[in-house]
Amino acid sequence: MADQKVNINYLNKDFNQFKTSLIDYAKTYFPTVYNDFTPSSPGTMFMDMSAYIGDVLSFYLDNQIQETFLQYTRQQNNLYNLAYTMGYRPKVTSAAIVDIDVYQQVPSAGGFPDYNYALFVQPNVSLTTPSFNVNFLIQDSIDFSFSSSSDPTEVTLYSTSPDYFLLKKTRKAISAKIQSKQFSFESPESFQTIEINDSNIIGILDIVDSNGNTWYEVPYLAQEMIYDTIKNTNVNNPNFSSDSENTPYLLQLKKVQRRFVTRFISPTTLQIQFGAGTNTSNTDEEIIPNPNNVGLGLPYKQSKLNTAFSPTNFLFTDTYGITPYNTTLTVRYLTGGGLQSNVPSNTITGIEDKSQFRFQNTNVDSTTSQFIFNNILVTNPIGASGGGAGDTDEEIRLKSLGSFLTQQRTVTQDDYLTRILSLPPEYGTIAKAYIEPEKLSNLLPGETPSVLNLFILSYDADKKLDTASPSLKQNLSTYLSQNRVINDSIKIKDAFIIHIGVDFEIIVLPQYNSNLVLIDCITALKDYFNIDKWQINEPIMLRDLYILLDKVNGVQTVKTVNITNKSGIGSNYSPYSYDIKGATMNNIIYPSLDPMIFEVKDLDNDIKGRVVTF
Repeated sequence: MADQKVNINYLNKDFNQFKTSLIDYAKTYFPTVYNDFTPSSPGTMFMDMSAYIGDVLSFYLDNQIQETFLQYTRQQNNLYNLAYTMGYRPKVTSAAIVDIDVYQQVPSAGGFPDYNYALFVQPNVSLTTPSFNVNFLIQDSIDFSFSSSSDPTEVTLYSTSPDYFLLKKTRKAISAKIQSKQFSFESPESFQTIEINDSNIIGILDIVDSNGNTWYEVPYLAQEMIYDTIKNTNVNNPNFSSDSENTPYLLQLKKVQRRFVTRFISPTTLQIQFGAGTNTSNTDEEIIPNPNNVGLGLPYKQSKLNTAFSPTNFLFTDTYGITPYNTTLTVRYLTGGGLQSNVPSNTITGIEDKSQFRFQNTNVDSTTSQFIFNNILVTNPIGASGGGAGDTDEEIRLKSLGSFLTQQRTVTQDDYLTRILSLPPEYGTIAKAYIEPEKLSNLLPGETPSVLNLFILSYDADKKLDTASPSLKQNLSTYLSQNRVINDSIKIKDAFIIHIGVDFEIIVLPQYNSNLVLIDCITALKDYFNIDKWQINEPIMLRDLYILLDKVNGVQTVKTVNITNKSGIGSNYSPYSYDIKGATMNNIIYPSLDPMIFEVKDLDNDIKGRVVTF
């Protein structure tokens, strides 16, 4: 028998196939040893038991193989784990977003608002909707005494007897409510985990231990650097404090040991995991190179464009942060969202707790301050939107595959533009951005084509284009440092601003009022040249201007459209002149080789037209 070639069928999958093969095997290779295959025989019982075991093992083998593939897994916990493996964080709820107008009154001082009575509102103010029982949260602070193009304070005269002005600030709010839980830790334990069980969990707001130490959430425990915000004052940084009006806060990187990661293991369970270290003063993380200064060509930064680095040196650590022990953690997290959070306009009118509202100047009249405090108002002029259920299983599959391709990194030029324009406004406003590789002719010896030129512009207080300040460039440099590819070296530069004027002539139909038609044409051009619609290196299509004016009701013919350059320091225009005629070809005004943008600075006076006859 040992020398006999055995014919085995490897395609059996279920009970009947296994049993049939076992009977055929016994008849073929043991015809004289056993030949009783009746249902009541002992041999048939053993074959049934073997077929049963084979069927069960086959089922679990197929099931385990299926559960390892994101596209085919059926168990929800496996689906969540595979999603995190692919770099996607599933959502168990979607919070609604809405603009909230916050109002306060201030008395008049010499015909102007008395900002001694301006309020400062701390972050995480909870608002209520009395008619819908849905809570909203303003996560950003509000400073009524501060105004800029990115955070304007609208001032209107409220009453004349007595004289009071009304101040208005607008902030984003999400449909969320703050919940809190405490967890006690005794002896240290590597990679300790805790779980929060609740419905509609949005995420962690903050974690503070009993000693007052803050624990920071990071995407993965090996990441030791987090973004930190400091007020742009002379004490914090004298180099940038002069630009505090346009850049109220400075962004910096902070190395933290107390950190954690979160992951959903089910729609109602959020798991929090901490690091493995126990010593806060002696960890290997202190000697890990800092990627912040690698390849960002800004002033006062060391240039290392010609130095080779190993990416593993930026990630290696033995502790992955420290673990909590002999302490109690207070975990505040957000819950909410859902379809019910899409409330109509003017329904978010309640403030749950006014203790976060305070006067910045304590030396104010108590009666006046109490009157102002009692008359704080909030409302939503537009209905909330975006609230809904969490990701379905199929959405998790598709989003996970898409997340795996990007890996949360800035790889392409579009990735960089998306991240640049998402810089929070408190660190400065990036109005326009354009990125391109360094021209080969400009590369220095040893530089690689991975050097990227980033051209940016910001807004001034009147929302006109202006060059970016040093503090804004510094914040942007810090913001990009954590997500850029190590091989990419970024040089942040100013784009050129070319100011233009528009002169046009039209012929009006006989039955129309010439003045009204002319006003409509100017209004159409003002909308066309609205700076929000223009990007760096965008050409001017003269043909589009002719078509635009032709569509205005009452215009018979557009006779001419001329674009003129306006420049000169004394005239409050850009100091850079531009040869419009030389840059025009086939009714297209092309931008220069150096990145630039066309802007009509004074929409009211730089667009002129007249009505002519044939």
